[in-house]
Amino acid sequence: MSARNLLRLTLVARRSASTASASQLGFIGLGNMGASMATNLAKAGHQVRVFDVSRAAIDAVVAGSEGRASAASSANEVVPGASAVVTMLPSSKEVTQIYSGSDGLLAASKGNGTLFIDSTTGEPGVCEKIAEEAQQAGAVYIDAPVSGGVVAAKNAQLTFMCGGPKSAFDIAAPLLAAMGKKSIHCGDKVGSGEAAKICNNMLLAVSMLGTCEAMALGKHLGLNPNNLAEVLNASSGRCWSSEVYNPVPGVVPGVPSSRDYDGGFLCALMLKDLRLAQSAAAQNQVSTVMGGLACQIYSLMCAHGLAAKDFSVFYKFLQDQQNKSN
Repeated sequence: MSARNLLRLTLVARRSASTASASQLGFIGLGNMGASMATNLAKAGHQVRVFDVSRAAIDAVVAGSEGRASAASSANEVVPGASAVVTMLPSSKEVTQIYSGSDGLLAASKGNGTLFIDSTTGEPGVCEKIAEEAQQAGAVYIDAPVSGGVVAAKNAQLTFMCGGPKSAFDIAAPLLAAMGKKSIHCGDKVGSGEAAKICNNMLLAVSMLGTCEAMALGKHLGLNPNNLAEVLNASSGRCWSSEVYNPVPGVVPGVPSSRDYDGGFLCALMLKDLRLAQSAAAQNQVSTVMGGLACQIYSLMCAHGLAAKDFSVFYKFLQDQQNKSN
């Protein structure tokens, strides 16, 4: 980051800290996660201009913002006057499309030292490229992908994994605190947050698949799922997938498994993240056997029409396959 940009950001941060309720932000990407994140920024007292390709998504956030969110007619329209802009997009492809070029977000920032916080899960290399373009445009870009799922997004309990200069991270931290419970600076190199995120999601996929298999086996051994979950969560098999996001319907109220696996973190998105992890592993010649198997399983489920279901649907997939074989 240039000294000039750092000075601008510091002045913006001081001004925002003294008048937090009046700070103006932009937010782009109002999906299952982004809608709650933008709403929580508004609830924290910020004025938030929001945009999404879905007008219904925009209207829902504006309606639930207690008058602090307003609709933008284009992505670029959220930038003027904003001290910071948060993006939560499907993939690196959309990040490149929306940030770069003469009609992108960076051009719209007009060298005003805007801080861009990108919570998209994508390729670390793309983040590095956008960060370089941001510096040339007189802006600052950090990557800040999240973990915790839809419920955590709604309750402002996300974990942010951030890559970029520590000075920029420190300025972003109060905004991240309005959307999450913890923000971790993963390194000064932009893309470090993405690297941590794909490692985390590879482990999450493996643990969810293992939890599904254990719960399915327990059912066929005559165990009550609630009793088995209690045992797992009081024993060495305990994990987030068994305790917080159990894949068996009815074990944990409110999670996707208890509403026919609708919403949540889609299988298609998990497959995307697993492919990112496998690509990174191949580039760095690291063996990830379990990650590779998980990638194959989620690819199979997507091919069986489950791409739009939550990634815990593997439990149902196992049950369906068992019933077909009987």
